[in-house]
Amino acid sequence: MPTIDDLPLPVLDLRDVTLVRDGKSLLQDVCLTVREGERWALLGPNGAGKSTMLKLCGAIEHPTRGTVEVLGKRLGRVDIRELRESIGHVDPRHPLRSALTIEQVVSTGITGTIELMPRWQPTAAQRTRVSELIDLLGIANRARSAWTTLSQGERGRALIARAMVADPQLLLLDEPSTGLDVAAREQLLDTIDLVHASRPTLSSILVTHHLEELPSSTTHAALLRDGRVHAAGQATGVLTSELVSECFGHPIEIEHTGDRWAARSVRGAGRVSAGAGAC
Repeated sequence: MPTIDDLPLPVLDLRDVTLVRDGKSLLQDVCLTVREGERWALLGPNGAGKSTMLKLCGAIEHPTRGTVEVLGKRLGRVDIRELRESIGHVDPRHPLRSALTIEQVVSTGITGTIELMPRWQPTAAQRTRVSELIDLLGIANRARSAWTTLSQGERGRALIARAMVADPQLLLLDEPSTGLDVAAREQLLDTIDLVHASRPTLSSILVTHHLEELPSSTTHAALLRDGRVHAAGQATGVLTSELVSECFGHPIEIEHTGDRWAARSVRGAGRVSAGAGAC
């Protein structure tokens, strides 16, 4: 049986984390460890604290109490800008308003900016990396198309390329399937699986409300309810009818077929009381 010394190194470690904003507790006593090569799903009802937790993981927020270590660096004791260069962040609400091309959007991942930096030009090696990622993610035929003309699915794949261009050690995806139809969603999930296949040591956390939006490469899952971790661990042990029903406060039947999950309501059943939770 493997010992703690045999496990991959922690990429992310949250210990007894509480986050309070304007007198309101958004997260309470959260514990979570993500190791190299693990692909986590973070699920929970609206307002459970999923996006807030992702901001801690991305060094965007700091805890009120407890410790957050990202890539071996403790928040509050590290240059945040330097740390963020090793974190890829995918948010479908990317605030770009100008008509940059896909090539230019992906290039902004090198500088960590929304727009192109004045008088900045990528190196030849960086341009090659941009082209390789655009090709890998299946949008090479749109490389010179303006952001304003792209479909939501094309934007999603461009943002994954943008997040990967700096070769991050941690990839964060905040509801990447938002606004996609079923075909575009499946293409995006295939893209995420492709990224993991090409970078098996890459760790990731994907936030979603829907089990159908989990890529097949998902290895671990955490359920968040009322700012607390309700359950966390191997995906097959966490994404069960009992635990998901407790987390969402409603009877839900979970199906795990092959490497994908699906959920449906149990008709005629009442609300489900949450258990004690976990840390």
